[in-house]
Amino acid sequence: MLYKQMVGKSMYPDEESCSFALRSGSSVSHEHGKMVHGQIVKLGLDAFGLVGKSLIELYDMNGLLNGYESIEGKSVMELSYWNNLIFEACESGKMVESFQLFCRMRKENVQPNSVTVINLLRSTAELNSLKIGQALHAVVVLSNLCEELTVNTALLSMYAKLGSLEDARMLFEKMPEKDLVVWNIMISAYAGNGCPKESLELVYCMVRLGFRPDLFTAIPAISSVTQLKYKEWGKQMHAHVIRNGSDYQVSIHNSLVDMYSVCDDLNSAQKIFGLIMDKTVVSWSAMIKGCAMHDQPLEALSLFLKMKLSGTRVDFIIVINILPAFAKIGALHYVSYLHGYSLKTSLDSLKSLKTSFLTSYAKCGCIEMAKKLFDEEKSIHRDIIAWNSMISAYSKHGEWFRCFQLYSQMKLSNVKLDQVTFLGLLTACVNSGLVSKGKEIFKEMVEIYGCQPSQEHHACMVDLLGRAGQIDEANEIIKTVPLESDARVYGPLLSACKIHSETRVAELAAEKLINMEPKNAGNYVLLSNIYAAAGKWDKVAKMRSFLRDRGLKKTPGYSWLELNGQVHEFRVADQSHPRWEDIYSILKVLELEAGDMEDDLELFDPSVIKGCELHMNQLNQL
Repeated sequence: MLYKQMVGKSMYPDEESCSFALRSGSSVSHEHGKMVHGQIVKLGLDAFGLVGKSLIELYDMNGLLNGYESIEGKSVMELSYWNNLIFEACESGKMVESFQLFCRMRKENVQPNSVTVINLLRSTAELNSLKIGQALHAVVVLSNLCEELTVNTALLSMYAKLGSLEDARMLFEKMPEKDLVVWNIMISAYAGNGCPKESLELVYCMVRLGFRPDLFTAIPAISSVTQLKYKEWGKQMHAHVIRNGSDYQVSIHNSLVDMYSVCDDLNSAQKIFGLIMDKTVVSWSAMIKGCAMHDQPLEALSLFLKMKLSGTRVDFIIVINILPAFAKIGALHYVSYLHGYSLKTSLDSLKSLKTSFLTSYAKCGCIEMAKKLFDEEKSIHRDIIAWNSMISAYSKHGEWFRCFQLYSQMKLSNVKLDQVTFLGLLTACVNSGLVSKGKEIFKEMVEIYGCQPSQEHHACMVDLLGRAGQIDEANEIIKTVPLESDARVYGPLLSACKIHSETRVAELAAEKLINMEPKNAGNYVLLSNIYAAAGKWDKVAKMRSFLRDRGLKKTPGYSWLELNGQVHEFRVADQSHPRWEDIYSILKVLELEAGDMEDDLELFDPSVIKGCELHMNQLNQL
């Protein structure tokens, strides 16, 4: 009403008055809004952005955004209207509608400008459509916009997001002007699409041309170094980051922690991690992953507990990274805790996480829980990773017939069997000693499923035949391997020679292993034991002398046990545990109960035996 009175007194409204009037019109009636719109066009106030947005709201609220027309039925000819409409559609997530508006705009013979194209390119990336992107590129050329840096940058970003590196590189090379943003987009595109070498080449080219790398250069460059595992390049990049003053960013520190961990320099990764003042969930995740990767599960567990105390919220990436460490030490308590946490926070809907829990439960000895998780997933929804994990679980728990049952089910399903599937099946054959079944599966893998055997597959076959005493046949398999066999293949052959006292082949296998792993004392010890079993004491003395002269020692084996949430570590003849005396006393009692030392019963003090039995009862109650 106030607006009508103002117009009736020949008072001209400004852009703010028109905006308020339009918003009022949207709540009063559509006809009132159209009347205000007509007056705005006559007064030329439609060029103001504030008025344009209010017009969009008016027609959008009345469900007439697609029929947005000016007064007297004539189409809106001003480009700013269409750009506002397209922008609002993009902002609202209506990507298809933004292109429908663009088509209407072209029918009205309104030519697009850089703003139009940039908004549409955003929609293209969201729609994940390379064809639409290429069509827009053609529009850019026809509209003579290909000289504008902002348009070329948006085009390059679109190609990068859609993974079209060929189109991106072609555009990059033809761009008349390149700023740091353009270089960073191209470097990130290569790093994110599995081309780390090309990414680093661009970094060095950029630096030679006088550009100074920033944060957005460093992160993809460090990622590329991580993919290539080039530690020396990583050090150079680290120094470059410090020189350019980008090392204060926590994202840079996180990338460096991951890079050094992957490049087998856990010490440097830990030093950088220690320098991070405000650790994020990514910081903790990278360090935990590094410790788990380098076979330091206890350190990974310690970090996890510290992270919880710091108040950092656990996300699904942390869970995936820490689970292998828990499984390694058999920490079922922590696996169950994380499983409960994931159920509570709805993280369990992720397939990758479900599979990780399945594998972890199996490695911790809880095959029933692993089976439950596997059975909960419908057969048609199971991916190859779930199938492979369950086959591996059954194989390690001695339920070999179930492995072959799953193999039969997989044949009937739509799942494509891969190399990991057959590795699990062959491992089951090795553990069960089913030589014929192993040969059958190996043949099917090659001839029916077309899987090229890897070193691991050949190692399984050598181990299978070697354990069965078919050492010559195992040796023949090694000779037929297309690539040069490594320690994974010769190791099982040498072990088989020890079992069956085959000195001749053992010497050949040991010679190969020693050339491959000159600092692995285990190979010398194993050969020495073979010589001892064959009565060749002069060669035993030679091996022992060789180990002593070179200062080589066999790394002792160790195992873990989790009890009430606490992890205990044990080695052979270990006396480092605070209750080692009780442990050895109980072991002796167990030996007695097994009947192995019945004749020596009188050697033990009855009070010691009684104390041990009492302690065992306490453990059973726990």
